[in-house]
Amino acid sequence: MSIYAYKGPVRDAILNWKLQGQDGGVRWLLDAAMPRIKELIAADDLLLPVPMPLSRMRKSGVHHSADLCRWLADGVGCDWDWQLLRRVGEQPRQSALSGSARRTNLRRAFTLSSNCLLRASGYATIWIVDDILTTGSTLNFAARATRPLNREVKVLSLARTLNRG
Repeated sequence: MSIYAYKGPVRDAILNWKLQGQDGGVRWLLDAAMPRIKELIAADDLLLPVPMPLSRMRKSGVHHSADLCRWLADGVGCDWDWQLLRRVGEQPRQSALSGSARRTNLRRAFTLSSNCLLRASGYATIWIVDDILTTGSTLNFAARATRPLNREVKVLSLARTLNRG
């Protein structure tokens, strides 16, 4: 599920956020979509951001998917956990790869934390959240890693690219 198409003003708002650190446009987009989001995400759901490599997070100081989870959780009134789903190793950035390379790049890139079953108990649905969905590979492999939780897993992106393979 994607909230918006990645084009026009939505694309501009996301690029301003990711490249310039200006989150006003993205926050406005989330506020505008919050009635629909509240129909999708329940208060007893858990949001998990797609994890990024720790080295990249340390370098940039920003974790966009975690910010999205925090803002969504605040709006919906549900929980989120940025440490339950973890990134393993260092893979090339998805944005630098072709569609076919994206489909294999993250095959073994995600795992769950050691206390994942305890931390995920009591939640009806687990949502894997990312900023931009292109081929779906990132969300697919992140969702696969959550299988041991034995919960319904859904995916959500802020925006989805169009006409990309």
